[in-house]
Amino acid sequence: MNLLFCYILLFIIYFCSSCDIKIFNKNNAKIIPYMAKNLTKRQENYSQWYNELVVKADLAENSAVRGCMVIKPYGYSIWEKMQAAIDKMFKDTGHSNAYFPLFIPKSFFSKEASHVDGFAKECAVVTHYRLKNDEKTNKIIVDPDAKLEEELIVRPTSETIIWNTYKNWIQSYRDLPILVNQWANVVRWEMRTRLFLRTAEFLWQEGHTAHATRQEAIEETEQMINVYTDFAENWMGVPVIQGFKSENERFAGALETYAIEALMQDGKALQAGTSHFLGQNFAKAFDVKFTDQNGKQDFVWATSWGVSTRLIGALIMAHSDDNGLVLPPKLAPIQVVIVPIYKGQDQLDKLNEKANIIK
Repeated sequence: MNLLFCYILLFIIYFCSSCDIKIFNKNNAKIIPYMAKNLTKRQENYSQWYNELVVKADLAENSAVRGCMVIKPYGYSIWEKMQAAIDKMFKDTGHSNAYFPLFIPKSFFSKEASHVDGFAKECAVVTHYRLKNDEKTNKIIVDPDAKLEEELIVRPTSETIIWNTYKNWIQSYRDLPILVNQWANVVRWEMRTRLFLRTAEFLWQEGHTAHATRQEAIEETEQMINVYTDFAENWMGVPVIQGFKSENERFAGALETYAIEALMQDGKALQAGTSHFLGQNFAKAFDVKFTDQNGKQDFVWATSWGVSTRLIGALIMAHSDDNGLVLPPKLAPIQVVIVPIYKGQDQLDKLNEKANIIK
């Protein structure tokens, strides 16, 4: 019996030495109820099945802030794996990471009319910068004397603040292209929310690039939708369809929006990523010009593109079933579980010694 178990353990070590390992014994075991017994069936109520699964799989939960979620450690570890893979794809295509402010002056939004129209109803606005204790009620109130001279918008997307910055970075064709990505959180005041799929605050990446010609910008837009397609199909194991958004569905301020759509098990499509050809709209709004090789001045051409934690929702809905959470190997935080079977402390110590070598 001992020899047989050793062969089994060696088999696991040989085939799983490159995997993430979780070792369970009586000292660190975490008892998780068999999910299928308590999980609504997909055919009964697909939406409820999804909501229950996210919570029961310990991925996320609703927070005390209406419309916002808490991403729990297991759920966040999936996002970290996604980040690592996508970020490498960005680096491999010549992009660099940067970070821009969370707060955007309200006046920046008014410079691009279609942009402000697209986001006006979703914006959270900061009007004051200080609290104080009310002597009459002994409660904390907003200090009326601390009103901001200009209200600040909590970032719903960063085109305006970034193109205001690019004005200082770009003077000549030698400064182009700029290929920048930002990993950040954004706030869009949603009324109907679902964990990972639609929340008032969510995590994402947003790429913002600047180019000397229209063709370069279009090629960048197409390249990035292809990067998203590659990630969705070869890392997430989710087939997608590329296409263009209609004029009414385009990103606010874009001339063209490319998108990838994934088919979920309920027969509905889920938008999994977008890439926008912005033309010269934001360059004109923020007066971002460059001098070309012939000494002529022109406005810069732009793109933006992004994916968010919605991808975790897509991952869950594409692969999971009535028994619970199912994840593709490349994005599964835990791929192998070793459950020691032993008799006596001596055997347990020997098993743990071997198991910890590959932990």
